[in-house]
Amino acid sequence: MGLGYLRREEGKKKPVFINLTIETLDGRQDIRIDSEQKIGSGLFILRQSGKLPSGPAPDYFHSLLNQNLVSAFKTFQEEGIFDGDVLRTFMSRIEN
Repeated sequence: MGLGYLRREEGKKKPVFINLTIETLDGRQDIRIDSEQKIGSGLFILRQSGKLPSGPAPDYFHSLLNQNLVSAFKTFQEEGIFDGDVLRTFMSRIEN
């Protein structure tokens, strides 16, 4: 691997991961996620893996750091969600 390979790699955009907490009626879940991912799609993956409650996905969350509502249809970066934020929702596990 020569210097040319390293220079080409420098041009690639690397994801920026953020650490945050999702708070639901069932408790809290600490996660690490790509800041350029849409909030809704990122949380969908977590719900599919059982880390978040199942059921209807919320369209909005409350950011405790920014004290505002954030849309699930935008990226974490677009909504100004950074490390240490807590996103609160009223999701709850649906018992079958």
